[in-house]
Amino acid sequence: MASNIDNVKVEISVVLGRSVIPMHQLLRMGRGAVIELDSNQDDPVTILANDKPVAKGEIQIQGDKVAVSVLELLRGYE
Repeated sequence: MASNIDNVKVEISVVLGRSVIPMHQLLRMGRGAVIELDSNQDDPVTILANDKPVAKGEIQIQGDKVAVSVLELLRGYE
């Protein structure tokens, strides 16, 4: 028998990096535009659960799929 917690849905997001750009630049962007982020290829990513940071991870490429491997849980979620 499943418990009530089994029915709770959680939205998971992964933040690769951030960037701040002027609105006029954003409005001029088209297909193929590149937005530079404040992170490097080997930097850990932030894993969010319902928009709250819960863990750090690293990107894994498995064939044509992209996955995230959890490296550490953030304080309060251990």
